[in-house]
Amino acid sequence: MASAEKHSRVLVVEDEDDIRAAIAEILEGEGYDVTIATNGREALEELEDPRYAPSLILLDLMMPEMNGHEFLAYRQGQARLRDVPVMVLTAVTTDIPSGANGLLRKPFSVEELLDAVRQLLPMAA
Repeated sequence: MASAEKHSRVLVVEDEDDIRAAIAEILEGEGYDVTIATNGREALEELEDPRYAPSLILLDLMMPEMNGHEFLAYRQGQARLRDVPVMVLTAVTTDIPSGANGLLRKPFSVEELLDAVRQLLPMAA
């Protein structure tokens, strides 16, 4: 992995504890700086800090409080967030939602996750 990727920040937005923990563990094991949120509203709280700039957002669609579709719609209106690539994680659709850069169908393998992350990280450069 390139050294720039090793310091990339990934925001994981997922309401399922086991899935969120597994994704974070896998990415941290690869050298990524991972921040987690359990729904879109928590993700926005993380993103309110102007010093926090993720390189990539992994976003579940079906979540309480603020789902992935609502998060994507809000993000489009925010100049600071608009260009951060988003990979949607879902078991419910095969279409990439408006405002997302990619889609990873659940369940996915470790290699599928890492390939998807590596594919979108160059967009953040």
